Amino acid sequence: MNHESPPVANVGPDFGAVRGAGDLRLIVGALLTYSLIIAVLMVVVSAAAWAIASSSGSWQTAQKAKTGCFVAIGGAALTGAALTWANWLMDLGAHL
Repeated sequence: MNHESPPVANVGPDFGAVRGAGDLRLIVGALLTYSLIIAVLMVVVSAAAWAIASSSGSWQTAQKAKTGCFVAIGGAALTGAALTWANWLMDLGAHL
């Protein structure tokens, strides 16, 4: 009886075949950077509106500005998390 081990196939993805991965990283980074800048600007605008509305006694406008501030903070957090996730996925793909 022959007890040799069967041949092992060396099969894996060819990431060199995907062209433009560097360009994709730059495009995703640029879009997420613009999104983060817009979210931070919206935090500033909403916080200013909240402060002005609260000082003038307009509680309805202050409530809407407070909601806008929290939504903008959530958007900034999600944008930062999306950038981190996209970079992790691209680095993970390169190491497979």
